[in-house]
Amino acid sequence: MSPSGSRPALVALGAAALLTTSVAVPQAVAAGDRGSTALAWYDTTAETIAAAGAPTQITNNRTWAISWLAAARATRHVPAGVQRGAYQDAALAAAVHRALVALVPARTEQLGTAFKETLDKIPDGPSEERGIAAGERQADLILTSRQGDGLDPASVNAPYTVPAAAPGIWQPTPPAYAPAAQYGNRVAKPFLLKTQSQFRLGPPPALDSKRYAADLTEVRTYGASDSTARSAHQTETADFWYGSSYTLYTEPLRVALSRSAQGIAGQTKLVALFHVVQVDTQIATSDSKYAYERWRPVTAIRTGTIDPDPGWTPLHTTPAHPDYPSGHNTYSGAAEAVLSTLHGPRTAPFELTSPTAPGVTRTYTTWKQLSRENTDARIFSGIHTRTADERGITLGANVARYGLENAGQLLDPR
Repeated sequence: MSPSGSRPALVALGAAALLTTSVAVPQAVAAGDRGSTALAWYDTTAETIAAAGAPTQITNNRTWAISWLAAARATRHVPAGVQRGAYQDAALAAAVHRALVALVPARTEQLGTAFKETLDKIPDGPSEERGIAAGERQADLILTSRQGDGLDPASVNAPYTVPAAAPGIWQPTPPAYAPAAQYGNRVAKPFLLKTQSQFRLGPPPALDSKRYAADLTEVRTYGASDSTARSAHQTETADFWYGSSYTLYTEPLRVALSRSAQGIAGQTKLVALFHVVQVDTQIATSDSKYAYERWRPVTAIRTGTIDPDPGWTPLHTTPAHPDYPSGHNTYSGAAEAVLSTLHGPRTAPFELTSPTAPGVTRTYTTWKQLSRENTDARIFSGIHTRTADERGITLGANVARYGLENAGQLLDPR
């Protein structure tokens, strides 16, 4: 892809992806690769949210988390006297179906069709009946427990009072100067964290520090819309990772799921914990962002004390929330930790495309490669400092490790 490309169209597409978090349906679906019941319902979940999901990323992660946590609980323990495979298939389908109908009612008809397709493949009898009952029971329990958790779109984007302008303090950014987003995340109810601030990062570098000067110089040089230092490949990297991390990680998680050697209980656990951790990571991210309220590079470069340049413009439009830490990279850090722990750090090569880089296909063999690209991309986009990116990876990994260590509280609640 040319670094120039169709830039106005790309900017519009990127902004839409950031705001609506539209989901690319996993590539394998188009080829008819449904495979197991777990894969079939993974694809159904992705399609459901792509068609009628929420406009906020964390809300869609919540939908995944509730649906698949119910499935993980329902498939974890198989009662005596039933056929294991039939029971677990029915339990998974019933749990995800019940939760999705409640959370995305606009897709009730399509979900009903998918549920019937699954049940038609399972022999009638006690195994199917008891599996359905278990799945629906777990979905109902989790839906009830998550009522009023503050992760609906209105609560996520609760009003935020912009502080008075001062060096280092976040202000609305051009060109839209939109109100701050995701402020409400920091008071939402986590799945596993004890408090929203449990993994709050230490403060960002001081404005007069060598580290901050280096950070800003790097963004100024490589992240400008008219940068001559940024290579064509670096521009492509920025474009590729510009949209929603939620969207881009739909396919890598499916790759891990499709290649999992675990049974259905392990597969549902993988998907459930991935999204549970991502919800908690985004809550922790907003806690750190709004605790420090660090200004974005475009504000620092245009109005700061270090060689201000009022005309400097980033390659991509800056999202409407503080710089520190990078939410894209907290997401990547958490995803890398979950996938590396539950699947292994390496996998056979897989291809990935991006809605914000049309025509580009990239190939990966480790989850860490995704994190490294995401870190660089936000600098090349001109919207984050390297410190915000790297500490974002750390924050996501910290939340993920804690979530995985304490997953039993959710999988086997008392």
